[in-house]
Amino acid sequence: MTTLLERAPVSAPGKTPRRSVTALFGIAVLVAGYTGFRLPGEWAATLQAVSLTDGFHRRFLVGTLLKPFGHDYLVFAVASFVVLGAVLAAAALAFFHSRTESRRLLIVAWLLLPTGGYLFHEVGYFDQVLYVLLFGALWALHRDRPVLASALMALSVTVHEIALLTVLPIFGFALLRKVPFRRACALLAPASVLGLGILALPPAAPGAVEELRRSLSTADFPYRVDALDLFERTQAESWRLYSITGVLLYLLPIALVVVGGFLFLHRPTLAAVVPAAAIGAPALLAFGGWDDARWGFLLITGFVVVLWLWLDQRELNLAQAGVLTALLLVLTHIPMPYFDGYAPRGLTLVTPVEDAR
Repeated sequence: MTTLLERAPVSAPGKTPRRSVTALFGIAVLVAGYTGFRLPGEWAATLQAVSLTDGFHRRFLVGTLLKPFGHDYLVFAVASFVVLGAVLAAAALAFFHSRTESRRLLIVAWLLLPTGGYLFHEVGYFDQVLYVLLFGALWALHRDRPVLASALMALSVTVHEIALLTVLPIFGFALLRKVPFRRACALLAPASVLGLGILALPPAAPGAVEELRRSLSTADFPYRVDALDLFERTQAESWRLYSITGVLLYLLPIALVVVGGFLFLHRPTLAAVVPAAAIGAPALLAFGGWDDARWGFLLITGFVVVLWLWLDQRELNLAQAGVLTALLLVLTHIPMPYFDGYAPRGLTLVTPVEDAR
């Protein structure tokens, strides 16, 4: 049986990256780290204290695993940097195992875009755990262990419900390139059903939020009350706190650039529908919350992952490389504000006189 998204790449011989490209990767990691590095914020630490055993029904996996170690900030910080290190390790493995320069340079570009600094800035956020699970699932799928891959994606929805619009569509695209349609649906079903079930449940049991507040009141960091408020609000109440239209208008240009750019590279065909949908799905997060820059980060990151998978052993031709370069240059102009009053560090030794006035 054939898969739904039949692949017909132009094969490229396997080769190790050139020293110049390897050096560029190292520089890109350093620049991204310098631009956005910070310690995990109180918001992230607060959410890492949420556990299933305390009566929380969403975003509970990380907190459940960390609960035996207590609520010390050091525990949350170490866990956050372990996850960030895992993401960087996955990016390094993808870089060195890539068989084409197009794939390698795509990873370098993602690190040099605002997304690179933002990755370091959002250390501790559950988005990074979602991508660690996605990379693990893609590895398992590559090793012909689809059941393990499906189980990892089922875990992702217990980390954060946004998995349904971020990593799960990408996993679906990867599945359709690997297995027949019915088999892909069967492997996607556990995560999809579990995720929808989690959304159908109340976010927390009665009294769970107040009990965690009392517990965190003796912690060695100032926990974020507003982070726990998320578990006491309905979605309708959350919508009254921000402008969905405003978030959509921020995300729309990014979505048009990444989806349109992919369709140009792929050429619009029926086979392009699934990857294009996987790329554009994070734009729907505008209906889930007000973190517009974070959703933009996930949009661009999803585009890079899908494009990396689609490239396989292809090398972009000159025209495609030119279009992708132009597209990435456009994305450098996307404002991606940081949380908690932070801002990206500039690559200069002093503040420009114009900014100091």
